[in-house]
Amino acid sequence: QVQLVESGGGLVQAGGSLRLSCVASGRFFRVNAMGWYRQAPGKQREQVATITSSGRANYADSAKGRFTISIDNAKRTVYLQMNSLKPEDTAVYSCNANIQVGWSMSNDYWGQGTQVTVSS
Repeated sequence: QVQLVESGGGLVQAGGSLRLSCVASGRFFRVNAMGWYRQAPGKQREQVATITSSGRANYADSAKGRFTISIDNAKRTVYLQMNSLKPEDTAVYSCNANIQVGWSMSNDYWGQGTQVTVSS
């Protein structure tokens, strides 16, 4: 059973920083890619940033220049460093991972989410 566990959310003032972490646990071959998504109240979930196991990153326009995603393959962990936070960044942030569970099979998994609240 693969599990994703996020940590690092919380309450921060506008202009502040937070670092989110997500660790994948369980029995599997490897992590292919990981990413962060967020969903604000009344809005659809949106992609924030993704990264492959080789380190190729992709960012939403809203995250470029302020957020940095990184991955530690040995620790099976993805990080999201969020700087210059704005009230509009307030959302539940969820971790996603595409994991190779068999020789020719990969699955997507989601964490439970962590709340990020940015006060003005």
